[in-house]
Amino acid sequence: MEIKHLNTESDILLGYPVMKHLRTHLDEKSYLSLVKEAQQQESYQLVGVFDNSRLVAVTGFMPMVTLYNGKFIWVCDLVTDPDVRSKGYGEALLTYVHDWAQEQGYNKVSLSSGLQRTDAHRFYEEKMKYDRVSYVFLKKLGS
Repeated sequence: MEIKHLNTESDILLGYPVMKHLRTHLDEKSYLSLVKEAQQQESYQLVGVFDNSRLVAVTGFMPMVTLYNGKFIWVCDLVTDPDVRSKGYGEALLTYVHDWAQEQGYNKVSLSSGLQRTDAHRFYEEKMKYDRVSYVFLKKLGS
């Protein structure tokens, strides 16, 4: 297993087939555009796990500062290819994020998860020891 930052356009595109399982609304072009913009403007980090040279899981995260959390890392995306779930790839990625955060001087990591993703919630709470502290609300404005 190898964990690698996906920074080049070709590396970012390698992540699309896996990310598509989580972000089903994105086509490849919009995915690439959003990742590049987030990397440039928000210090977004896209990281993948490779097993035998096959990309099997990806995460996207970024540093943030809010009054609620102070200085922290926000995990925007975390997904493992459904064909290889429950093999430790998600745990490896979140552990990588935790280590990266601490190396950069952050002592908190936060994320949100869709209400329907009960298996993911169990993973975050039981395996990774995250606390459920809030709900996330969204309001779409205009068209």
